[in-house]
Amino acid sequence: MQLDPNEQSVREIYAWMVRLITPRPIAWVSTLSDDGVANLAPFSFFNGVGANPPTLLFCPANRRDGTPKDTLVNIQRTGQFVVNIVTDPDAEAMNTTSGEWDPSEDEFEIADLDKADSLCVKPPRVAVCKAAMECTLLEAIQLGTGPGGANVVIGRIVQIHVSDEMIGEDGQLDAQRMATIGRMGDADYVRTGDRFSMPRPRRSK
Repeated sequence: MQLDPNEQSVREIYAWMVRLITPRPIAWVSTLSDDGVANLAPFSFFNGVGANPPTLLFCPANRRDGTPKDTLVNIQRTGQFVVNIVTDPDAEAMNTTSGEWDPSEDEFEIADLDKADSLCVKPPRVAVCKAAMECTLLEAIQLGTGPGGANVVIGRIVQIHVSDEMIGEDGQLDAQRMATIGRMGDADYVRTGDRFSMPRPRRSK
């Protein structure tokens, strides 16, 4: 089977992409509006970019009516955001914040989540999250317009928070303790408890 993206509707090609690109990590992004209203929403087109400088990106698609989501609007206006890492116990609250809420509504309150102060940026962190990354905006790129129009937000990580209980005896993050979840296609998610390791290939001389 072959598919030409130019012959697919936006919804059709989106469905193929989210079922093929799996599992996807989830950026639970908190921002503040100009009026100081907190916004919290999950995005699964998300990943790290590089460590020099420490950079990540996520991709907030436009709403079905073609307008940008509150997260993107807030970041473009303030230049700041926090990526909270979603773990298994946070799944239900994360899903609640994925709804289409009015910009005047605070998703922290809707999902009954406490806020935690950030150190370098104004948007709050999700207090219950085991890890979070405070970011400043490097660039927001508009790739498409209208319903589902693609946007890329590139942020520089300026502070990292990790709960002490996630740190192993070697002083490093114990990924097994994090219990992160990933997004699959449609309404499906995956837990990261099933892991395996492989040795790195030797470098050729």
